[in-house]
Amino acid sequence: MKKIIAIIALLAVSLAAEIAITIYSDGFTLVKEKKQIEFNKGFNDYDYSPIPSGITPVTVHFEAQGVSVLEQNYEYDLASTERLLQKSIDKQIRILTSETEVYEGTLLSVSSNSILLDSGNKMVSVSMDKILDITFMDKPDRFYTRPTLAWMLYSQSGGKKETELSYMTNGLGWEAAYVATVNKDDDELNLDGWVDITNNSGMTYEEATLKLVAGDVNRVTQEPRYARSKNTLAMDAVPEAAAGFQEEEFFEYHLYTLPRAATVADRQKKQLSLFEPATTPAKKCLVFEPRKGTDVRVEMEFTNSEEKGLGMPLPAGVIRVYKEDKSGALQFVGEDRIDHTPKDEELRIYLGNAFDVVAERTRTDYRRISNRTSEEDYKIEIRNHKDEKITVKVIEHFWGDWYIKKQSIQGEKEDSRTNVWRIPVPADGSSELTFTVYHK
Repeated sequence: MKKIIAIIALLAVSLAAEIAITIYSDGFTLVKEKKQIEFNKGFNDYDYSPIPSGITPVTVHFEAQGVSVLEQNYEYDLASTERLLQKSIDKQIRILTSETEVYEGTLLSVSSNSILLDSGNKMVSVSMDKILDITFMDKPDRFYTRPTLAWMLYSQSGGKKETELSYMTNGLGWEAAYVATVNKDDDELNLDGWVDITNNSGMTYEEATLKLVAGDVNRVTQEPRYARSKNTLAMDAVPEAAAGFQEEEFFEYHLYTLPRAATVADRQKKQLSLFEPATTPAKKCLVFEPRKGTDVRVEMEFTNSEEKGLGMPLPAGVIRVYKEDKSGALQFVGEDRIDHTPKDEELRIYLGNAFDVVAERTRTDYRRISNRTSEEDYKIEIRNHKDEKITVKVIEHFWGDWYIKKQSIQGEKEDSRTNVWRIPVPADGSSELTFTVYHK
């Protein structure tokens, strides 16, 4: 005897849900949601919604005691007049026009300009710009107003059960943004860190546990099924609100946890404090590096160490620098993008080019000594039009086997490809560096 199994719809869902999101700096997000669902014993059909439109369906993992997912469909054919018309071809509709005419019949075709009907005794083409109202006589079997996971489930028992859903989605991203203020003497920075979160995922995450991951996480083009980890996003009780994120090492990355719940709304840019403002020693440097152009660059250098007032691993982002003018008003002096920076590392921020300092580099001679060796003579002139003395850091890069054979000002070999000189230049004056480099 053929066994017939009835598919029974679920009866109720609890209103309360816990949601946690971990946003990765590469622009994808892990979402985990806990809520109670009431099941009937046996087979159940259930539509899980809301979910973001950017979801990667193959990463979905659903877990409930004694419940199995037998079939999953990601429904994204959402309700609209245009889609209803497409789905109603060969079905009955009624049209009211602006001229108070009523047409009823079988819908044959739809275009951007008109609708073609078979009214039984004649074919009628109705212009779109004359349509006042459309009545659809039949409702499509499966039609959704928002993205939905449609499941066929089997439950070993009936009643309410704690469920947990996790998945990956695109459409959410975050980046650090820093605001730095330079003091009067250009030897100290006050640094304030922010997190900019952008949500274009198609879903609002209400009162979510929020975590951010900084680091370069490898992903393959063809998404693998998400392997669940019990400790990836702990749904612990949220601590009291506190300023800034709590940072911890996580695998080979860094994890930043907001110690309070936050709502991340769809189509929203959200700014959250990354850490309390901190003050650190800094140094303004004038740098001439011919490989990067003919201008003298203005840079700020500082060290990301606890000893010097910082010490938190800094996620990649843009740092914008300001300084007070004589009237006390803050003025923008430049910005640069920093990479992920561990603690105790030095940062160099390029702010712009010096207006009153000019550098000129000339190769004055070239000598081929043999097929494999040569010498080059260079002259670098730096002219200072400021009314104060300055020091310009000159950075030269060489390749192969080389050494500085002669130099008018003593420099130092920084690494296998770099030599650095620090050139003092008097107020409203000039200085000259000459050197000979030997190549092999």
